[in-house]
Parts: sequence; structure tokens; C-alpha cells
Amino acid sequence: MTADGEATDREALVGGMVNAGAVFRTGARVERPAPPNALALHGHLHALKEHGFDAAPTPVALSADGREQLTFIPGNVALPPFPQWVMTDTALASVGSLLRRLHETSAAVGVDTRVKWPDDLADPEGGTMLCHNDVCPENVVFRDGHAAALIDFDLAAPGRPLWDLAMAARYWIPMVDPVSAAAFHPSGLVAPDRLRILADSYGLSSRERVELPGAVEQATEVCRGFVARRVADGDPVYVRALEERGGWERWDRIQNWLGAQRDTFTAALLS
Repeated sequence: MTADGEATDREALVGGMVNAGAVFRTGARVERPAPPNALALHGHLHALKEHGFDAAPTPVALSADGREQLTFIPGNVALPPFPQWVMTDTALASVGSLLRRLHETSAAVGVDTRVKWPDDLADPEGGTMLCHNDVCPENVVFRDGHAAALIDFDLAAPGRPLWDLAMAARYWIPMVDPVSAAAFHPSGLVAPDRLRILADSYGLSSRERVELPGAVEQATEVCRGFVARRVADGDPVYVRALEERGGWERWDRIQNWLGAQRDTFTAALLS
């Protein structure tokens, strides 16, 4: 009940690893732990909306106890193991188009370089626009089989558009070896063909198509370093996930597979 005696339905939202069990929905609002740079991130989200990008949550409030409120975006969010509907070619193409819209708007908004943006998954080369850096299925809201919005901008940081696309490709193609893919993705996904679909729907240039496979390899190395730091710090969520998903042998297998498939991916992107 609220202070006025009105009934409230507080629903725990599942998904994700960092804030698992700490995200709740009440009506049209979502309450969750605020990132350290929440003020700057909220300003960026408001600027995206002012520039016409309506496919992200709108910040509502920031509390003194480290919680934030944002608008709830209705739709479907897929959780692993991922169902077939979120891995269709149509769904994949819509992710590429949505990411392109985000990048065009982010480029127009620019980025405040005075802010200490998180470097967990940030582009090592930096950039003049804010990348999402975590466009995984758990952070994309779908409606009628099409990507409608992006959520969870906590890891956003300056970078190149190509970097953000490479990060997204890791999850959506997926850019992992067949054994690793089988653990969370439907069977029958042909990685080179799907990478081409993502590049086409995004509108990737010829030069960037040549660079994309290498960017995916670089992004995979950064993601591995991110996990390694969390494990070294004793984070129980990442320690358990590493053990359950095959340990460092899995990461070795993925990286070796990416290197072996580089020419195949490049040929598919340029065909």
C-alpha cells in the first residue's frame, strides 16, 4: 500500500547478472540500482529523447540511497537459453536497424568527455559518441518479433560505432564456437550468414566490413578481461557463471575459433 492507501504491485524483473534480484517494476516505472555516473547517463538519455530517439528508457528520478527510477518499456525480453523467436533473421535485422538509429542519434548528441564513463567494456580506441556496449538479448525489448527498444545503459562509454556493433555481434550471431553456441542458442544458426544480415541491416560500409571480424576478436578479448577482473575480485555471480560455462577453456576455444574463421567472416561480409 502507498501512504495514501492505494494498492501497489511491485514486480521483480528477472534477467541480467550485475543487478540480479535488485530490479523492480511498479506500474509504469522501473526501480533499480543507479550506476556511479547516473547523473551524466540520465542527461544523455534525456538528450537522446530530445533528438528523436524514443527507443530507450526515460529517467524519472534519482534517490540519495543510490536507486534510480526510469520509465518501463513494455514488450518481450528474451532470457537464456534463447528461444527461437528472438534468433530469427527478422529479429536480427531489426537489432541492426535499431543500433544504427541509436548511433546516429548518439553522434548528434555527442559525449561529455569530462565524465568518468565505465571502462569495463569500453572501446580501447575511444570515440566521440556514447556506445551502449551491452546490446545482448537480455537488453533488447521486442514487440511483434522486432527490436523496439534498448535498456540497461550502465556500461555505456565513448567508442566507435563499429565497436558497439562488434559487441552486439558476439551475442546475436553468436560469434562463438559451435559448442559454446549450443549451450544458449537454437540450433541451425549459420554465423557467416547472420553476420552479413547484421551488417546489411546496420548499413555497414565496405571498409568497416573488412574491419568487423577483427573488432569482434578485440571485443572478445575485452569481455574476457572483464570476466577475469570480476572473478579475481571474488564476484560470486561471475565465479559461478565461469564454472558453469566451461571455465577458461571455453574462452580459449572461442578465441581460437574466431581467429580460424576470420577469412570466412570477411568473405561473407563482402560477398
